[in-house]
Amino acid sequence: MIDIKEIMSILPHRYPFLLVDRIIEFEKGKRAVGIKNVTINEKFFVGHFPENPVMPGVLMVEAMAQVAGVLVLKSNEAFGKKDVYFAAIKEVKFRKVVTAGDQLVIEVELLNSKRNIYFFRGKITVDGKVAVEGEFAATT
Repeated sequence: MIDIKEIMSILPHRYPFLLVDRIIEFEKGKRAVGIKNVTINEKFFVGHFPENPVMPGVLMVEAMAQVAGVLVLKSNEAFGKKDVYFAAIKEVKFRKVVTAGDQLVIEVELLNSKRNIYFFRGKITVDGKVAVEGEFAATT
């Protein structure tokens, strides 16, 4: 398990934009599974439907990217501290509304890499149901 302190030593993101609380599974160079607890105190709920607090889909895609960032950077610790940037987002589908009180289980699998470009498949589930899934690429 990778706790929030270690995540913060790997990723440059900070509140309110750090969107992964813990990594619960990690296979070096292969896959990682993270957790994000969505609380009513999230800054985005102030303006994103205050009467019906719905997590923006783009932030769920960002959460997948942050878990992928931990996977890449922890798998390649020789990089030292580097930033990981989106290179492409492909075929992302939003299948379930995420609201305050939900817990995201964020699964990311490294499909392939070419030099400093990494290709991933990601999926977020809430209570065992798929909320978001898709493929994306990142670069260091």
